[in-house]
Amino acid sequence: MRCTSFYGRLLIVAALMSVTTTSVSAKWNDHWNSFWHKVGVGYERNNAWPDPFNEMDAMAVITPFEAMKQNGWVLHNTIGPHQFRDGDGALKTSGQETVAWIARQAPASRRQVYVVRAATADETEARVASVREILSQFQGPGPQPTVAVTDRVPPTASGAWATKVNRAWLEELAPPKLPSSSAAGTSAVTQQ
Repeated sequence: MRCTSFYGRLLIVAALMSVTTTSVSAKWNDHWNSFWHKVGVGYERNNAWPDPFNEMDAMAVITPFEAMKQNGWVLHNTIGPHQFRDGDGALKTSGQETVAWIARQAPASRRQVYVVRAATADETEARVASVREILSQFQGPGPQPTVAVTDRVPPTASGAWATKVNRAWLEELAPPKLPSSSAAGTSAVTQQ
């Protein structure tokens, strides 16, 4: 009886081992097939290089420039505080001309007016209303330009300051002078 029990246990262990071996063998075959699939994919990718990556590289180069273009248009289409009258938020002449340019001549995809936020909410609303009033006078092709409020003030300077800088530069500019010799090494005529 003892011998039968030993062989019975041995038979049970053998049966368990065969079931385990079969599942391990199936897993091994899956890993093996997966490995060869990856080798094939790598082979095809290496033969196609660099074509699959050209578009991603191009997009990586273009994306920062697209962001810079968008930021430039936002600053260009921003109506700054110096283009509004203090107190009532009415547009000055320069602001009206800027809004007119945006409504008439800016590319259709860039027709959005940005208004710099004022110190108070009432004045900001007055600025937006003033811009919308001017925009209502221009009915061009396509949809009406939208108006948004921004906190970014475009970098500007007064005309008097710009004129002063330009005149100072012109006064300190060295007078033109011809070289004393030519490119061929011969002496050139210079007048003093």
